[in-house]
Amino acid sequence: MSVTVQSVIDRVQTVLQDTTGVRWPVVGELVLWVNDAQREIALMKPDATAVNSTVTLTAGTKQEIPTAGNRLLKVVRNMSAASGGTGARAIRLVDLTVLDSQAPNWHAPTVSGDAAHTNVVKHYAYEESNPRNFYVYPGVSGNAYVEIVYSANPATVALADNLSVPDIFANSVMNYVLYMAYMKDAEFAANANRASQHYQLFTAAIMGKSKLDTIHTPNFDDREDLPIMGRS
Repeated sequence: MSVTVQSVIDRVQTVLQDTTGVRWPVVGELVLWVNDAQREIALMKPDATAVNSTVTLTAGTKQEIPTAGNRLLKVVRNMSAASGGTGARAIRLVDLTVLDSQAPNWHAPTVSGDAAHTNVVKHYAYEESNPRNFYVYPGVSGNAYVEIVYSANPATVALADNLSVPDIFANSVMNYVLYMAYMKDAEFAANANRASQHYQLFTAAIMGKSKLDTIHTPNFDDREDLPIMGRS
């Protein structure tokens, strides 16, 4: 990320016609709203702050993403070491209810057969209602390392820093800060309308980015709206 917080604030102050920060203090308000904007972006579009990381699994089936994360996006593969390792067996997503019905005792450390706990993961299960946790099958009984992709909480930034979200979201951050600035004087109808317009621009950009990502994903052929793996 190379867009500076200062550059976003400069544009915001130009729109507000408050280049000296009299009505809207820079550090006390505008920079705080930049950080609020980054968190809103991560909430609305979790892959905007996606991070690849190798994590060490804990014993058993239940696992948790790093403390800096807000939700799991994908479990990719087994790894040979906690850092600097090589890739190993791929890990597939499965439905939790399927595992529960086919191997009801799969969480128990003493389970035998295919579900016997080991250090190589075959599958993982995830529920949207529990975004920071996931379950691995079979459970872990020794040293096990997997590569995951998770949505990280954006780093808190100061005026001299760069944004901690990708540069492409700079305009969205600006519109969110303008929304918060005009909300400060929302008792005036004109400012309330301006606040609403900037928030709509903010949400439209984030949602529009999500739609574009769906259309232009490498998993789809540009000539046909069909998954590549589904073509004959």
